[in-house]
Amino acid sequence: MKKTTPQVTNDIVQNLFHDQYPHAEVKFGYVTVPAGERLPAEGTNAHEEQEYSYLLKGTLRGESNGESYEISAGEASFIPAGEQHWCVNEGNEPVELVFALVKA
Repeated sequence: MKKTTPQVTNDIVQNLFHDQYPHAEVKFGYVTVPAGERLPAEGTNAHEEQEYSYLLKGTLRGESNGESYEISAGEASFIPAGEQHWCVNEGNEPVELVFALVKA
């Protein structure tokens, strides 16, 4: 069986309106992280905006600024602008979350 890795922007992250308003101060979206997937697949990610997330379903484990974390459904997280981070869904079901990226 061949495992295919989803394309982050097309299959996992749905940008709900910032594509229509490219100069918006807030980018808002919805993410589904399939079971067993890591974002990014290797290394870390960072962006120029403050990241606020709220988990709707599942649990993510990860690292932000070199510190380990775990977040589950019903919890929120904050990642400061420029902070290197990654996460993984080690569960058997997809993780669903909503996020807002706010210009710092």
